[in-house]
Amino acid sequence: MIGLKMTSKSFKELLSATNAAPDAGDFVWDGQDEDERPLDKDEILAGIAVARKRRGRPAGSGTKEQVAIRLDHDVLAAFRTGGPGWQTRMNEALKDWLKTHSAV
Repeated sequence: MIGLKMTSKSFKELLSATNAAPDAGDFVWDGQDEDERPLDKDEILAGIAVARKRRGRPAGSGTKEQVAIRLDHDVLAAFRTGGPGWQTRMNEALKDWLKTHSAV
C-alpha cells in the first residue's frame, strides 16, 4: 500500500501483545486448510525474531574490503555516467588491468 507508515514497536511491546492474544485452543479449526490454522505464540515469536534479524543493511559477501581512495574527477565521472553499478565496473576494470600488469 502506498503511503503506509509502520510504527516501530519494541520487542517488549510485541511480546506483551503476543501474551495477551488468545491461545490457539480458543479458535475452532477444522484441520482442512493449513493456511487458516491459527498460529501459536511460539510461531509468532519466531516470526518476530526473524523480522528483527532482517533489519538494516544486507550482509556483505565477505570477499571485499572497504577502502578510502582519491581518484581524479574525470575518472570517477566516466564510471558514474554508466549509472548504478559503477563501483563494480571499476573493480572489474582494475582486475582486467592486473591480468596484463604486475601488481607491484
